[in-house]
Amino acid sequence: MPQRGDLKRILILGSGPIVIGQACEFDYSGTQACKALRKAGYEIILINSNPASIMTDPDIANKTYIEPLTPEIVSQIILKEKPDALLPTMGGQTALNLAVKLSESDFLKNNNVELIGADLKAINKAEDRRLFKESMTKINVNVCPSGIASNMTEAKEVSKEINSFPLIIRPAFTLGGGGGGIAYNLEEFIELCKTGLEESPSNQILIEKSLIGWKEFELEVMRDTADNVVIVCSIENLDPMGVHTGDSITVAPAQTLTDKEYQRLRDFSLKIIREIGVETGGSNIQFAINPRNGDVIVIEMNPRVSRSSALASKATGFPIAKIAALLSVGFTLDEIVNDITKKTPACFEPSIDYVVTKIPRFAFEKFKGSSKTLSTSMKSVGESMAIGRSFEESFQKALRSLEIGIFGWECDSLDEFINENDLKNSLRNPTSERILLIKKAMHQGKTNSFINEVTNIDLWFIEKLRNIFNFEQQYLKSRELKDIDRDTMLKAKQIGFSDQQIANLTDSDFFIVRQHRKDLKIVPLYKTVDTCSAEFLSSTPYHYSTYEESYINLNEHIFDDEIFSKNDNQYKKIMILGGGPNRIGQGIEFDYCCCHASYQASRNGHKTIMVNSNPETVSTDYDTSDILYFEPVTLEDVLNIIEAEKPYGLIVQFGGQTPLKLSLPLFEWLKTKDGVKSGSKILGTSPISIDLAEDREEFTNILEELDIRQPLNGIARTQEEAQTVAKNIGFPLVVRPSYVLGGRAMEIVKNENELSRYISEAVKVSPDHPILLDQYLNNAIEIDVDALCDSNGSVVIAGLMEHVEPAGIHSGDSACCLPSISLSNETLETVKKWTKLIANRLNVVGLINLQFAVTNLNNKENKLFILEANPRASRTIPFVSKAIGKPIAKLATQLMQGYTLEDINFTKEFIPKFQAVKEAVLPFKRFPGSDTLLGPEMRSTGEVMGLAKDFGIAYAKSELAAGNGVPSKGVAFLSTNDLDKVNLEYIARQLLILGFKLIATKGTAAYLSNLRIEVEEVLKVHEGRPNIEDLIRSGLIQLIINTPVGSQALHDDAYLRRAALEYNIPTFTTIPGANAAIKAIKSLSLNKIDTLSLQEIHKS
Repeated sequence: MPQRGDLKRILILGSGPIVIGQACEFDYSGTQACKALRKAGYEIILINSNPASIMTDPDIANKTYIEPLTPEIVSQIILKEKPDALLPTMGGQTALNLAVKLSESDFLKNNNVELIGADLKAINKAEDRRLFKESMTKINVNVCPSGIASNMTEAKEVSKEINSFPLIIRPAFTLGGGGGGIAYNLEEFIELCKTGLEESPSNQILIEKSLIGWKEFELEVMRDTADNVVIVCSIENLDPMGVHTGDSITVAPAQTLTDKEYQRLRDFSLKIIREIGVETGGSNIQFAINPRNGDVIVIEMNPRVSRSSALASKATGFPIAKIAALLSVGFTLDEIVNDITKKTPACFEPSIDYVVTKIPRFAFEKFKGSSKTLSTSMKSVGESMAIGRSFEESFQKALRSLEIGIFGWECDSLDEFINENDLKNSLRNPTSERILLIKKAMHQGKTNSFINEVTNIDLWFIEKLRNIFNFEQQYLKSRELKDIDRDTMLKAKQIGFSDQQIANLTDSDFFIVRQHRKDLKIVPLYKTVDTCSAEFLSSTPYHYSTYEESYINLNEHIFDDEIFSKNDNQYKKIMILGGGPNRIGQGIEFDYCCCHASYQASRNGHKTIMVNSNPETVSTDYDTSDILYFEPVTLEDVLNIIEAEKPYGLIVQFGGQTPLKLSLPLFEWLKTKDGVKSGSKILGTSPISIDLAEDREEFTNILEELDIRQPLNGIARTQEEAQTVAKNIGFPLVVRPSYVLGGRAMEIVKNENELSRYISEAVKVSPDHPILLDQYLNNAIEIDVDALCDSNGSVVIAGLMEHVEPAGIHSGDSACCLPSISLSNETLETVKKWTKLIANRLNVVGLINLQFAVTNLNNKENKLFILEANPRASRTIPFVSKAIGKPIAKLATQLMQGYTLEDINFTKEFIPKFQAVKEAVLPFKRFPGSDTLLGPEMRSTGEVMGLAKDFGIAYAKSELAAGNGVPSKGVAFLSTNDLDKVNLEYIARQLLILGFKLIATKGTAAYLSNLRIEVEEVLKVHEGRPNIEDLIRSGLIQLIINTPVGSQALHDDAYLRRAALEYNIPTFTTIPGANAAIKAIKSLSLNKIDTLSLQEIHKS
């Protein structure tokens, strides 16, 4: 069927901020859908609240709304834009749930908006646990023994019927298993059911008999209106059932199924997608198989593009989101041509002649007090993917892509097992480290069957891991490098050993191993991801490395290398190093910058090469750059690609800490004989300058030379040195290891005991580097600056942002606004002057980010301090770009290529017409037991943006988009430390004027009563019942302002902050945050929320 001509305008809903369970894979799918549908002639309107996404770039859709994803805001935009259709399957669970609400209220029907991609009936049949179970019974597909509950009475009834523990609780219509989990006893069951019912938008939970130990598989399925169905990819979880698929190591294609078993899953998938009624687009279907008897059970189905769709797309080269978008407007699979082969239609099922392994990345170290055990509720913050010719090769490549300090399958950093029981418990308990503990168990002589019995991981995988272990023990460990011959080296590389691993095992050096390997004539070959196992020629250079022996043809050794552009010198090639897996502190913002670098370099006539290992991102889409290398971003892999491609320039300042760590070693290597032969150079700021800014002692010397003030600080390599520095500066202190990202292990310490405790922990974090100690600036306003610099020394500020939260809270976790709202002209001028001085002293070419703090103690003169300078792209670049309407990363790319600021017409700071506010999104709900108090270590996973004429509405929009909101009336609870009480009078009086009733704990209530402010007293948590936590859990509090200090208050108030989180009560833990909330409440009481597209805001 040809495309539909009756549709002209299509509204696409994005997925909002990056959260656990819903990450940047939806930026990838949304971007693909927008591009495909615009190319097909449709006008696209996009709504998404996430400024860090490529999807929200103004040139991706015709109209781009960076607005909160709520039914009210979406309805307002629909009334304004009058789209013909709504496509909800590209924005994860957020978009799907919104579409369901708008459909069920008849809003879409009343406004003639058609739901395309998946209709309401299909969505409900797949997502509603009861309807799904009924549908499966109808087609004779087994589901797990289970029951559905809408309240606690029903839940208890279901548990009695199943009559066994453990039980799995799965809430309906949630993402990443949110609110669910495994209950091993009645107490845990009641707790999880309560959480699940609260988290589910439809107040419905599925309670299942546990299938822990069964094998888990996923199939990516597509269907069109002509009832053509294709299986795009099969994916097998290495971890058995009981671990969320997003937290499991997964392998594609499925490895342990017999052909008969695979065909059975395929047949079930076809029956399921037809019964559910997904007529156009992709679906993800999850199965469990009993390893003892082969019984199959369907677990669930996602009637939309999912996280696994992104993985399947990158694993096969088959663009699921793009094809799903085209199917939604009437195309059939046989009418869509495969982009990679340019010959085969999309109804050809992809076949792959390699193995893909995905390994998740976790951030438990950021959430003290939370359990590291993996369950059915997703906890990982990112993932890496690797491609190899065997499981062993792709598995070891994926491990070294994670950037967690290991270079393959290594376990040296793990503690020894205390005894047999400890070993068994560690293996039985699924954690992020279990895969490394298996190697530890092999070291202790444990057999494959023992490991299989304890972990329930399939024997096939354990045998493959044993291959790696045996090879290491027999041929590499404690051998001298010179004794490793060609055959041994080739085999080592074929099963994924990195040069660094071999160096560690042979007590050698990375570069010596590399040279020895090259002397043995063992270099990687690059194969192509072509969707068809080389049956047809591929026209898209999407590569991965492997090691193979040559074959002989006419007495000549031929290496089966598939690089198209080896001798392609007609374009100067530019290679961009990506950011690797998402993690807290290094997320989608850096991928955004890498994509912009590629787009701009391409526009300037260069051939672009992207190197990255993250399957969720736009940068690893096969059409973002001219050439894609899906490879670990490690020194070995990057050097190999440089030698194969010989690019003219390398861009290292856009991918975050990952490429920055490589910049100095790359810089040094480029001076060697091999480096000179490559003809490559690093574009933009020299790595020497990047290193200078990172080196505390060197940077302090530069600031003294420039006469720029910084907080009192020192550097310490031992506990004694730290105590001496602390005495000189005085407490409180900000302490952190050097060379870290996202404030990793950064803390505010208030006395010597806290400092001693910190040092013993922090040294583990970064053992090769000293720790830094800084004076803590109390209640200072933090300022963030992004500036562009050219090779002539011109410097122009792109964005000068004022933080809402005070200095001492990590900049990534603080809300910030552009333009600033309270800074004096004198402060602004000093900031601009210091920015120019530092950028010129560091010879920055491209981007620099600087952070300042300004204090105003007792209304004396403002004092400005520089906190840090980073000569690279920062996480605020996408936000600044959307706020001022200029693509900052593209401009920086031109500067790195030799253009001047005058050439690109950016010679003065651009002050935006609208107030823009960026707010952080925090994942505390995923980590029960962790405190929600903000501090110097970054813990946010994503961000949202609010745009409005005034700060109050912009801040209100950002809070709404972040899922917090601000209340318009009700009861406000106040509890502040003594230092903050002086600022509390204004807040309390404002809340009374706005109609709030005030309650407070004893000290705060007494203080406010003395000021004749009407307030009711309430007990603290440890003072008896009913206390403040009881009031929160009874739904009697609408707003919380809580600024604790001191360990008793921290401990006490952690309970009430946890309760506030569970009951979604807006909570502000700083006075500036509370002031911003009051401005928002005041603005909302006077104005209605308006929506404007970026195109309207920035039209010249």
